[in-house]
Amino acid sequence: MKFEYLGNKQSRCLVVILLLFLSLAGLSKALPDEHLGDFLFDVYTDMSYRHASTDSYKDLLYPTHSHDTYRDFFGNSFLSEYRMDKTLYRYALQLALPLMLFFGFHMIFGRTPDKENFANYLRSRRLMGAALLVLAANYSVHLFYEIRLKDVNATILMNLSTYFLCYWLFSSALMTLLDSRYITRRRFIYHISMWLAFSAVSVFILIMPDYYDIRFWSILSLAAWLLVYGIILSCRLLNTYTDAVILFDNTHSDDIGSYIRWLSVLTYWAIGFGIMCGVLTFMPDESVFLWILSSIPFYIYLYCRYQDYILFYEKVEKALREDAAFLEDNADKEDAKVSVDDNPLYHLDIEKRILEWIEAEGYRQPGITLNDLAVLLGTNRTYLSQYIKSVYMVSFRRWITDLRIEYAKRLIRQHPQWRVQEISESSGFHTTSHFTRMFTDKEGCSPSKWRNKR
Repeated sequence: MKFEYLGNKQSRCLVVILLLFLSLAGLSKALPDEHLGDFLFDVYTDMSYRHASTDSYKDLLYPTHSHDTYRDFFGNSFLSEYRMDKTLYRYALQLALPLMLFFGFHMIFGRTPDKENFANYLRSRRLMGAALLVLAANYSVHLFYEIRLKDVNATILMNLSTYFLCYWLFSSALMTLLDSRYITRRRFIYHISMWLAFSAVSVFILIMPDYYDIRFWSILSLAAWLLVYGIILSCRLLNTYTDAVILFDNTHSDDIGSYIRWLSVLTYWAIGFGIMCGVLTFMPDESVFLWILSSIPFYIYLYCRYQDYILFYEKVEKALREDAAFLEDNADKEDAKVSVDDNPLYHLDIEKRILEWIEAEGYRQPGITLNDLAVLLGTNRTYLSQYIKSVYMVSFRRWITDLRIEYAKRLIRQHPQWRVQEISESSGFHTTSHFTRMFTDKEGCSPSKWRNKR
């Protein structure tokens, strides 16, 4: 069955077109009788005047200046000033909401390869799509009900409750890509119960009498609870990612970890973005549009990375399944390490076979894994892994890469007329870019520059 998805270039082109279209649509709706230059000038002068003439948050929400004051200073009326606040607010929502809806629905209902091993990717994408639609529902309340202009406390509590649920959906979606067994019934019930408790406390804070600023401190406590919850989920995700990268390095000659590096980038960005959103949701109304606009680059990157990951998912999933078996064999790793180190006969035997394999240039085989080498040498991959670490003091991938780079250097000396691509392929590297990056990392310069120095 054929499948369709938005590829790398198509995703970016679509996003750019949507942004331009929605920007023009939002401006045309919000500013039917003004030019964009006049709009930006009014925003600047409006903000400057407010900064100079208001002293409190209440003044920003409920200006007490007369119509004549604004007319004398700007030649505009108070109604124009108030509409300008809502213009920024609505424009940001009109820009963000359609994107969120598109991303969310496409991630849930968009086509993926009709293969059994893509079930985990599909589950992850649907969880992320659900998170985006929850945020889109939050934005819809802001846009159509204008809750921020009616009840600031209710808005803040609604935002915090929305973030709490989305934190779990977001982390679960990414964790599912690394661990297919992460989503369990027990874990689902636990986190949903946590969210319901958080939401119930939010409702109670909203309806309780406000004595001695207790509501203010209660909201801050909820924000702290949300922050701790987000950090715990993020640390769990980053630890799982780090373990997966280390495992890939110890079992594969290819840099499988580079295919999932975007997960760590996205997680660190999410931590910063989550903290920033928590801060921005407490900002005065004149700056609330920053909270909305700040989400757009993050979700564009998220969507594009999920689309691109389709190209690498099968390779990563295959590596994860193979390494799951390796972890089971390696459960008694410390005991295995002792037995290897304390057995000189074993050292001599495996050393001889490895040297023969190196002499035969077996490392030039593209995509060779620790399991492949263990089968060739007639040994156990757990013992082989421990031997490489104890003797060469590097991971399996680093060891194979160093052997290939030394071979590439010999080729450069013997065949200076060869292109870098030819040297890369002959040495066992999948791509020229990966070869160049690894060579530069080890030698301090590119293969071309290294050849010119000889």
